[in-house]
Amino acid sequence: MNSLSGFYIGVSGLNVSQTALNITSHNLANVDTKGFVRQQAVLTDFNYLKIGDSYNSSLQLGLGADFSTVKQVRDMFLDQAYRQEVGREAFYESQYDSVGEVEGFFGELEGESFQDTLSEFWTSLQELAKEPDSVVARASFIQTAVTFVERSDNISNQLNDYQINLNTKLQDQVDRINEIGKNIRALNLEIRQDEATGVENANDLRDQRNNLLDELGKYANITYKENPNGILNVNLEGAAFVTEDTVFEMKTVKINESSEMLKPIWVSHGGTDVFNIDKAASPDKNTDIGSLKGLLTARGYKQANYTDIPISDNYETEALYNAAVIDYNNTINSSVIMTVQAQFDQLIHGITTTINDILSPNKEVTLSDGSKVKILDEENAPVGLDDNSTMGEALFNRKSMERYSEPQEIQIINDSGAFETITARVYNDENLEDNYSLFTLGEININPKILQNYAYIPLSSNSGSGDYDVETTNALISKWQESFSTLSPNTLTENNFNEYYNSFISDIANRGEQLKTISTNQASMVESIDSQRMEVTGVSSDDELTKLIKYQHAYNASSRYINVVSEMLKDIIEKL
Repeated sequence: MNSLSGFYIGVSGLNVSQTALNITSHNLANVDTKGFVRQQAVLTDFNYLKIGDSYNSSLQLGLGADFSTVKQVRDMFLDQAYRQEVGREAFYESQYDSVGEVEGFFGELEGESFQDTLSEFWTSLQELAKEPDSVVARASFIQTAVTFVERSDNISNQLNDYQINLNTKLQDQVDRINEIGKNIRALNLEIRQDEATGVENANDLRDQRNNLLDELGKYANITYKENPNGILNVNLEGAAFVTEDTVFEMKTVKINESSEMLKPIWVSHGGTDVFNIDKAASPDKNTDIGSLKGLLTARGYKQANYTDIPISDNYETEALYNAAVIDYNNTINSSVIMTVQAQFDQLIHGITTTINDILSPNKEVTLSDGSKVKILDEENAPVGLDDNSTMGEALFNRKSMERYSEPQEIQIINDSGAFETITARVYNDENLEDNYSLFTLGEININPKILQNYAYIPLSSNSGSGDYDVETTNALISKWQESFSTLSPNTLTENNFNEYYNSFISDIANRGEQLKTISTNQASMVESIDSQRMEVTGVSSDDELTKLIKYQHAYNASSRYINVVSEMLKDIIEKL
């Protein structure tokens, strides 16, 4: 019996050494395979035979070694850290890419700079103020105004088109996420089937599944947990994504009926939004993870304009204004594209309305019912050169709405408090709820009458003297140089038009630099974590070769041991 047990010991040594050699060879063969995780043979002792009893224990005889399992050498905490940080890197990187695209539209780095267009418009305005009666100065002013509007519209259209074109990237990422989910579920089923006998682990399949998790972590914030039967359940953005039975796929739908922009929703979770975009992303709450959310954040949810920037004078109380500022920071300011759209539109609105209100001034009157309206201020309005009677012609028009109504009789309360009926042209005021009533990008053009005849530019005094209106020409220059607005409710510095544009471009550049810095720092962190992972999971050819020699010697030792036992049995048999 002892001799037979010796054979058992020797054979077990051969078996486990052969298995360990195979695993080591498998590791060496995959030393350059992306995503391959080093495998390790787990050995244990074999059964024991009872051969007697001592005074305090049983006497047992060991039967050698046994092969337990092949395990992957992974660190689950490093895996989780990697997938979270690589998602955070992708979030900021996608926004940084958007800043680079937006900067190119203004041509400040290369190409035709909008700064030049603005400077040329300001220069022509100065020349016009010097010689208001000069046909050459008027022609130059009108042409630069046309260029100003065309270039502004072109930039606005590029911003809007880029915003819509991000739908393609959004759709591609949603499709890929769904595909990853299906692949993970298919691997779940294969792993469960292969490991059902409990004989071996489907390690190579697990490598494929972990590679998919690494990729999925770039797109969104994920959590996951493996069941005892090998099924990996995955949650994405807090919602069930992959379970044992199904994959809950995403779908893209329009944000609303009037919008061309898409958003991802959970079809099987009642059509709920995948992301909450009502709050700005925060590292503290881990809401700044994933390139998909980065795209949505950079793009925003609508085409913004100047009305989206809160101005304290438009709110009845400070509390309402503060609430509007919080909403602005959570929705508009968090988006690269919407911030640029709103701030650029605020500049264009400021320039157009300032020049219009000088050339065609209004005054406010109180109607008999107590309401207030604006009407053309005929007493102070300058006139054109044609016959000194053209009045109320602004330089910039709204495409879909006239500046004034036709002359009509209205009853007002005059300065003495009495009712008075006058004939006036009522100003069609801007309505924040009606985009067609706004002096906003896409809705502005040059007054067709002035384009046809430069004499209609109202720069002459309405006194009938034929002289140009000094106050009007001085106001054109002084108003351009006066402060008109802050860049956003988060800044305190009031800027004139030139200063505003410089601050606007600097703000874009600073934002890009901040995003680049965060993205670069995240990339370094991801690389550091991945290096730590590779130290654990990666295959070292030197280490594996050392193991190869070790297991080879163990195999030879077991073989020689069997030869020794065989010789012993042979000798015993011959003597018998």
